[in-house]
Amino acid sequence: MFKRALLFSVLGLFVVAVRAADTGPSFFAPPGADPKTSPPFSNAVMVDGTFYVAGHLGLDLATGKAGSDAEAEARLVMDAVKQTLERGGLTMEDLISVTVYCTDLDLYDKFNAVYRGYFHEHYPARAFIGVAKLVRGAHFEVAGVAYKSKTAHKH
Repeated sequence: MFKRALLFSVLGLFVVAVRAADTGPSFFAPPGADPKTSPPFSNAVMVDGTFYVAGHLGLDLATGKAGSDAEAEARLVMDAVKQTLERGGLTMEDLISVTVYCTDLDLYDKFNAVYRGYFHEHYPARAFIGVAKLVRGAHFEVAGVAYKSKTAHKH
């Protein structure tokens, strides 16, 4: 009888621990966003240590328009992704997958020149996809997935 009671106690603690670990998704809105006028999506969502970054554009926040040239726009879009990760307690090194949408595949090398500067040793998996058009005249849109384990290793 004692063994059965101990087993149920241990199982009960396990269920409590699992429930405590599964806190559900956390949604991240853009800083200062007004839910009534903002686009109908979250900037990012965190679920069980995985951080899903929505597509970001390289927009100048003062004008709301794309960067003045490809390199400037690439910096703006990568800075936007970096800032979103930081709001979730992550860094660029936590990115495991990136998707880049680009309206001109001839900008591939220019984007890569900027992109390299945001990582140290390891790069996330990446897709670079040509598209006909992006909103607000942007050349680049970047989305990603990051992961932060409790026992994350340093690179």
